[in-house]
Amino acid sequence: MSDIAAVVEGEGPPVVLVHSGVADHHSWDQVAASLARTHTVIRYDLRGFGRTPPPAEGFRHRDDLAELLDHLGIERAAIVGNSLGGYISLEFATRWPDRVTHLGLLAAPVSGWEWSPVVRDYGAAEGKLLEAGDLAGALGLNLDMWVRGPVREWSPELNAIAQAVAPAMRTGLGNQTVTESFELPDDTDRPSTLLHVITAPTLVAVGDADAPDFTEIARTLAAGIAGARLTEIPGAGHLLPLECPERITAEIDALLAR
Repeated sequence: MSDIAAVVEGEGPPVVLVHSGVADHHSWDQVAASLARTHTVIRYDLRGFGRTPPPAEGFRHRDDLAELLDHLGIERAAIVGNSLGGYISLEFATRWPDRVTHLGLLAAPVSGWEWSPVVRDYGAAEGKLLEAGDLAGALGLNLDMWVRGPVREWSPELNAIAQAVAPAMRTGLGNQTVTESFELPDDTDRPSTLLHVITAPTLVAVGDADAPDFTEIARTLAAGIAGARLTEIPGAGHLLPLECPERITAEIDALLAR
């Protein structure tokens, strides 16, 4: 795991924080600083993000997470992810449920979802921009989709988040075509069909200013995971650890106390 850049802080029961597909491990900075007072907090950059180089061979994100925990000598941990990180967390939890003490799914997508026109149009526009080599255009599109979101206007607070996350987003977008070309397909059933195997206490969180797909997905996940707690955060968008770190920290603290 020498090529996976990871940060380990604090002492206590282990908690892994997995970043979104438009950020890097720094999106968890404020949450991690609080959790590290009582827990061992592990953050890492996915392949092609932050300080982790893009892949040169086939890989699966969930296997990288398993190998990272093995490298650190951690058999079981709480796993919390935002967006793509939420999908990875869900895939890990359905593949190795015995390794998960607690599960947090923040604005997590699922495979096979019938996406709304808003999300489909965004994906098509991003693909055209990246194919044309227009990284600046792709960056602007992603900031508008994932920071501002489909229902809010830009504000000083959202502009500050955009400025903070833009460098990480630019790195991920610059590597995206290569990274995705090496990502192997799932070799198990879709995680959304395996929710019944999850026994860990679970938090499902979503902001009501996110694309409406994610509210529907969150409700589906919460209904399918036994004992899951659903939290819908008024006024919040997609990048929950960046937008409302105090609220997310409190939600994770409550999860870890279960």
